[in-house]
Amino acid sequence: MLPAAIAPFQVVITPANNSDAAQAGAARGIYDQCLSLGIDALLDDRDERPGVKFKDADLIGVPWRIVVGKKLAAGMVELVERKTRQAVDVAVGEAAAQVKRRLG
Repeated sequence: MLPAAIAPFQVVITPANNSDAAQAGAARGIYDQCLSLGIDALLDDRDERPGVKFKDADLIGVPWRIVVGKKLAAGMVELVERKTRQAVDVAVGEAAAQVKRRLG
């Protein structure tokens, strides 16, 4: 894992199922919010399995990951810190702000 200051991106937003319109739309919205907050973000909207996307994000050293998956039905996404592997559920509308707070 690279420190956020030198990582190629500070956060990657990963829709678990890119063919799900709700997940893809929510991921795009979070990505846009991250950019508006000045966060270097990557939207991984490839048609790959989630595990492949997670592995690739780990390989390039992205320190934070937002997973948009089944919890979206309850208005939540998963925020994962790569360093500790700690995952917390946050509200969709708060995901970008949570990353910004944790970046310092």
